[in-house]
Amino acid sequence: MPLNTKTVRVRPQTEAAEAQTKGLIRQTNEARILLAAEKVFARAGFGGATMAAIAEASGLPKANLHYYFGSKDVLYRAVLSHILNDWLVPTHGITVDAEPRAALEAYIRAKMDLSAQRPDGSKVFANELLHGAPVVSELLRTELRQLVKQKAAVVQGWIDAGRMAPVDATHLFFTIWAATQTYADFDVQVSAVLGKESLSPKDHARATEHVVSLILRGCGL
Repeated sequence: MPLNTKTVRVRPQTEAAEAQTKGLIRQTNEARILLAAEKVFARAGFGGATMAAIAEASGLPKANLHYYFGSKDVLYRAVLSHILNDWLVPTHGITVDAEPRAALEAYIRAKMDLSAQRPDGSKVFANELLHGAPVVSELLRTELRQLVKQKAAVVQGWIDAGRMAPVDATHLFFTIWAATQTYADFDVQVSAVLGKESLSPKDHARATEHVVSLILRGCGL
């Protein structure tokens, strides 16, 4: 008696699942390209960087870069926007109801972590500013300016309520940026003075504790 078998059909992937898979692939590839572009732009500048060099650094075909970003100019703008966004995210903890010491400490540590983990991004942004911010000037005058005004108002509210020492709420952010980003932008200088080839995780940890302590004490926290 013949064995009764049934044909098992493999259902094709649904359109939604396919779209989700493609979306994840796109996100992964774009992230790889952006990180690779940070490194190349940091070392070669916008003028010296090439899509071929970025493709090689990302491990993806050059065609992928043009598919996702179109041109070097568009990719450069995306890198700057990505860097600025990552710098602004840690400010979300600075709110009216937050504890001043905890909120400022978390922000400073996050900025120090970014300087340690993404020094190339900081260098790209610094180089853009040194050249007059031709690409990000509008973002600085609008998005960044508005955010700093909002967060400075929170800090001023803490000061008015006697929750921290009186400081210039706006310039406090400039001080934090300068103190934290110097370990990325001028890591060669810091390493040379410390007598090292490069900064180790231990060096970054030491620097972080120093910057956190110095700024918090200046704020009476």
